[in-house]
Amino acid sequence: MDFYSINEIPVKVHGRTVEGACPLPLFWNHAGVEVNVAASELWIELSVDCGFHEPWIAVELNGALMSRQMLLPGEHSLCLFRSMTPDVVKNVKFYRELQAMSEDDRCHILVKGFKTDGKFFPVEDKKLKLEFIGDSITSGEGTYGATTDTDWLAMYMSSSRHYASIIEKSLDAEARIISQGGWGVFCGWDNDVRHNIPSVYEPVCGLATGEFNEKLGASKPYDFSSWVPDAIIVNLGTNDDSAFSQPPLEIPGMGTFKQRRNEDGSYNAEDIKKVEDAIVNFLKMLRKHNPTSHIVWVYGMLGYGLTLPITDAMNRYRNETGDTNTAFINLPNTIRETFGAHMHPGYAAHIEAAKVLGEYLAARFNIPVKEVLGNL
Repeated sequence: MDFYSINEIPVKVHGRTVEGACPLPLFWNHAGVEVNVAASELWIELSVDCGFHEPWIAVELNGALMSRQMLLPGEHSLCLFRSMTPDVVKNVKFYRELQAMSEDDRCHILVKGFKTDGKFFPVEDKKLKLEFIGDSITSGEGTYGATTDTDWLAMYMSSSRHYASIIEKSLDAEARIISQGGWGVFCGWDNDVRHNIPSVYEPVCGLATGEFNEKLGASKPYDFSSWVPDAIIVNLGTNDDSAFSQPPLEIPGMGTFKQRRNEDGSYNAEDIKKVEDAIVNFLKMLRKHNPTSHIVWVYGMLGYGLTLPITDAMNRYRNETGDTNTAFINLPNTIRETFGAHMHPGYAAHIEAAKVLGEYLAARFNIPVKEVLGNL
């Protein structure tokens, strides 16, 4: 077999990364590489490191999920397929399952290249590009594992059994994901105001910190013109809602923070306004960088507490800007039968959410919906 570095062959790169980098860093969940190759076998060459959470990856062959596994730190040669008919072109997609780890500066996957006995061919672009932004739901937490499993571990997170991946396949689209468990649009689940997605949206990967990720280019400004999404799907608000039920949080050097409830249990108006202001400002940021994208705010897989504040904020944004290229969709709530691990939406809940959102996007862009669940 011959080795080909990542910049020697036609490779389709998925997810935000540094253009032309070799080896290629996979910063975000669902970030990866896709190739068409006529060969009897194919191996991928990787460099991996982590602190506490080992990164998980997934492999698809001709659109079907074939494997997922944990990668330990070190240099890896991973077989993607072998003993197949050599002159038949196969489509192979290798991607990261684990979200960007904001608390693990060592966590990374670098793709160096491929080994094969065959020949590579170009991968066609999809007609529809979708960007998904969110929290642990959009990190796929709970999509693997039993409902009794409650540990916060990387193996329960995924982008392979996930509403974004289901929609990606059913609409023949290309999806990118930007997400972090526990984070919100204004603050995290525990009132940590540093944990908001808008603050990390503009760099290539604002969640990947530390000297090594800095050298990889994670903190560089992202070139939004390099990949223009037809639609941006924002699934935030669940952790902002949780903050109203958590104790105050003291952040050294910053002060004490608490999203308050009134004596009758209702939301404090001043603190609700903080959430609404954050939504309006994030919508303005999204529109600034994505002037043509349809922006859809979705909410509700883990409760509907902030539905009214979210819709009020979206109406305010429309009135202030005149931008009507937006929409709001309530997703089906997760019930006892559809929960997964760690009290998060399971695969069944993601299927239900994908049906609702997928049908909306299909109608919006006038494209057919394919049945794909048998391939997942």
